[in-house]
Amino acid sequence: MTSSLERQVLRKISWRIVPFIMLLYFISFIDRVNIGFASLTMNKDLGFSSSVFGFGAGIFFLGYFLFEVPSNIVLDRVGARLWIARVMVTWGILSVAFAFIKGENSFYALRFLLGVAEAGFFPGIILYLSYWFPARRRAQVVSLFMAAAPISTVLGSPLSGALLEMHGIMGLKGWQWMFILEGIPAVLLGFAVLVYLTDRPEKATWLAKEEREWLVNTMNAEHAAKGARAHHSIWRGLADLRVLALSLIYFGTSAGLYTLGIWAPQIIKQFGLSTMNVGLLNAVPPTIAIVAMILWARHSDRTGERTWHVVIACLIAAVGLALAGMASSVVTVVLALSLVNVGISSAKPPLWSMPTMFLSGPAAAAGIATINSIGNLGGFVGPSAIGWIKDATGSFLGGLYVVAGLLCLSAALTLVLAGSQRRSQSVAETTNT
Repeated sequence: MTSSLERQVLRKISWRIVPFIMLLYFISFIDRVNIGFASLTMNKDLGFSSSVFGFGAGIFFLGYFLFEVPSNIVLDRVGARLWIARVMVTWGILSVAFAFIKGENSFYALRFLLGVAEAGFFPGIILYLSYWFPARRRAQVVSLFMAAAPISTVLGSPLSGALLEMHGIMGLKGWQWMFILEGIPAVLLGFAVLVYLTDRPEKATWLAKEEREWLVNTMNAEHAAKGARAHHSIWRGLADLRVLALSLIYFGTSAGLYTLGIWAPQIIKQFGLSTMNVGLLNAVPPTIAIVAMILWARHSDRTGERTWHVVIACLIAAVGLALAGMASSVVTVVLALSLVNVGISSAKPPLWSMPTMFLSGPAAAAGIATINSIGNLGGFVGPSAIGWIKDATGSFLGGLYVVAGLLCLSAALTLVLAGSQRRSQSVAETTNT
């Protein structure tokens, strides 16, 4: 039964932490995928083919992959406040620099460097939340944090569409203004992080003494309760087969997420709409996804069930991708993309509640970063495959089928992992008795 002190503390830390990190992720996601809107005019200005654009958009995740684990290990050692501030300032500067790309090479280089700069932000926040919120509340909190991604599409799509209309002001193209004006907030918020964020509950002077003691004791007890079944060292976190399985599951969801972020504007644009109308319609599917994601995560927390919450959501997204490829009107494509958004967004909170159930300390930092870095390679494979296949066939259909297949694989691997976990627990219980 939840005590009044527990409710009070969780309410206070939720209001203190969650809205702020949602704002950070909101800006992060806009800067990561606004390239999709830029492509509506930038590709023609710079002479980019679909394959060039798809590869450049995806190469972000190669830089992300290479630096993700080191970045998260550094965060665990120096603290979230300092490291997340560094991440935001550097990615904001690079985002602004996109306004001045001249061709393929500068496009590829900046996308790669943006991935390097942003490496560690998302898994760092997931790790950070595990310092503050008990495991039984984590999926719901993660869902609120991750709701910033679809919210960024809801608000960012019409904003990006409007900024593209600034063509010619002060001699700059609309897409150049978009990169400049959407990159500056990350730099400003980086300095805000230094002032606002608190590294650990022990340092939370904004909590009353009784509240702080309850939170510290609760999180320490949860950490101790993992005991022998939790892995604590960096190498254990990297070597755990469950980490590899979760990485492959996340690979499919990332392929779906960044297919949406990078290619959805062009998928909608093919029906002959203006950039402003594309921005407005592209905001509809994630609006639906925000509500579905939060309700799905609450149900997962209430029932304590994770596996089927991931499996069903992945399959819904796969069906949506297949339907989007066959859509013959703007209405049907928006409905199909709504299914994809709902499935992708709903799969992630229960999925991200799994690693900290068997990892803690440096192992959690390394394990979460490994899942995110390997998994986010799907963000390279999905968008790149769509670009290559579209150039070869003239259609989005084949590429969307590929990404749908990756999501079906994620669903299957989730079931395999769950079965393996049940067998391991059964063996452990038999041995103990």
